[in-house]
Amino acid sequence: MAELMWVLIRQDAGANRYRVGRYATRAEAERVADALGGRLGGARVYLIERVPAPRAASA
Repeated sequence: MAELMWVLIRQDAGANRYRVGRYATRAEAERVADALGGRLGGARVYLIERVPAPRAASA
């Protein structure tokens, strides 16, 4: 199973952030952001960030 390392975030004019989804590749997240529109007054409202891989628990 692919790890979902990229998160798509919607940021409103008040700088509030909401997670929209997680994706395996940045390209996939960008396609979804483009499909959702994502511009408010010329500024992009969808951000894409890479989340760190989960660390293995030490015994």
